[in-house]
Amino acid sequence: MTDNPALIKLAMHLFAQRNTLHPDSNYLAVLPQSIEESIAVQQLMINLNGTIAGWKCLVPQANGQLIVAPILQGPVSHSIDCAIIPRVTDGQATALIEPEIAFILGQDIEAYRQYSHSEIDQMISATHMALELIQNRFSRESQPSFYQKLADGLSNQGLYIGPKIDKSVAYKASHIDVVVSEFKTQMVQQFSGFHPCELPQMPVYWLINYLAKLGINLSAGQAIITGSYCGVVKVPLATKINIGYHGIGQFDVRFYDALA
Repeated sequence: MTDNPALIKLAMHLFAQRNTLHPDSNYLAVLPQSIEESIAVQQLMINLNGTIAGWKCLVPQANGQLIVAPILQGPVSHSIDCAIIPRVTDGQATALIEPEIAFILGQDIEAYRQYSHSEIDQMISATHMALELIQNRFSRESQPSFYQKLADGLSNQGLYIGPKIDKSVAYKASHIDVVVSEFKTQMVQQFSGFHPCELPQMPVYWLINYLAKLGINLSAGQAIITGSYCGVVKVPLATKINIGYHGIGQFDVRFYDALA
């Protein structure tokens, strides 16, 4: 945990943006200059929050960027109703979601160890259909650097955990056709989805060893999500939405404004 006063101020500012309708995470007084500083700010926000629900991640990018961030808000599990801080554009509120697969840890994972793929496979107790809840916390006028976005948590505001799916199915899910249907308007959005890392478990292997090297412990029950099959999907509030993964499963969810 860093004791850098500037990074502590940045973490406090970013943390405060997570519960406001019109957030502005841009904080020019302190700008992180490296991945290490951004991760340190994330850790400070975990400390401010007291606990985390899990992590979001991809495998390391070709340009050297790391996609990794804690999920600070507790997950919503198997409920028809899900609170979300919406995006408001021209007076119209919409929920921003990303269809993914969640890997649930069945045991605590100690830091400062190297874990094989097979060891990590045994640590995963369940896999679920899931939605990452998205919140763009930088103002539209700002042009944040990658380090700023990383420190802020890469737009994550929470996690919805849907039905459990067979682990063997999840491990083969390089391609999923996703259908998002609105009951009220009968509008249907269809996506031919591909996982950004080819297979959804690959980022899990990287994340656990990366965090272990940093001295970060993981806890049983935490979820790891590893990338959207179809990017960000916009859906309306206060209406039932059906999320379908072709050949895998489906569920209904209705989003409501968490700040209303």
